[in-house]
Amino acid sequence: MTSSQFPAGLAALAPLYDTILCDVWGVIHNGRAAFTEACDALVRFRRQGGQVSLITNAPVPNEQVVRLFEPLGVPMTAFDTCVSSGDATRAELAARPDMTVWRMGGDEGWEHDRFLYQGLGNTFIDNNNADLLLCIGLRDQLRDQPEDYREEFRRAVAKGLPMLCANPDKQVRIGGKLYWCAGALADVYEDLGGQVIYPGKPYAPIYQLAIARLSELKSPPRRILCIGDSPATDVRGARLQGYDSLYVGTGLKQHGANFEAEVTDLLADYGEHATYAMTGLRW
Repeated sequence: MTSSQFPAGLAALAPLYDTILCDVWGVIHNGRAAFTEACDALVRFRRQGGQVSLITNAPVPNEQVVRLFEPLGVPMTAFDTCVSSGDATRAELAARPDMTVWRMGGDEGWEHDRFLYQGLGNTFIDNNNADLLLCIGLRDQLRDQPEDYREEFRRAVAKGLPMLCANPDKQVRIGGKLYWCAGALADVYEDLGGQVIYPGKPYAPIYQLAIARLSELKSPPRRILCIGDSPATDVRGARLQGYDSLYVGTGLKQHGANFEAEVTDLLADYGEHATYAMTGLRW
């Protein structure tokens, strides 16, 4: 397997690509404040004629992702469009209008998950007599652990209930702390033998949606670079779609002084390879 390259900045790569699909959390902000250098790099890429789609596993429609940018300091000039796992999940729900849905997730917090299913024709009930389990996240993201749900999931799996996982991420870093996400619950569900449907990264639906939106807005992408902080979703998703990837070390994994060796080991642990790696996205 070819070793990753470690460029000084995005400027060295920009001539090679016309399109960037860029993760949000851990790349352009940390849930508390924008990463200024990262945002500036995307702005500069667009000024040179490139196009950027933000592509995030946030389990909400993209409008709910973008509305947080101004208070965080993320400039709107850093991207052309934004696609979320929530968008792809809404498409899955819309394709199943006759299914009753058991929604699992918190009632408050940054996710604002009510926007995920507003305006759709699905009927929601609060137990496993539904046709589909919509997993948005843990009920209490601050206190719950994924294993707390095992027995509840065991009963749902026994009934043959498929899970629609609105956020394949297992964890997210908000500020300096890691929190569990819906993907960690999906792991428990699959461990019990349950079926899980994943619309977000690293799976195809969210990438297809991003490419379609860019094609409508500007031009069909040809030379695509995916940027992200997660080997399991961003790097793997790029590989599965046949795109190059740039891993950045500002998100889930906190790196030390020996970045190149740490990244090589980290990616190997996931059985993945990133085309490039940088300590953080910058021009």
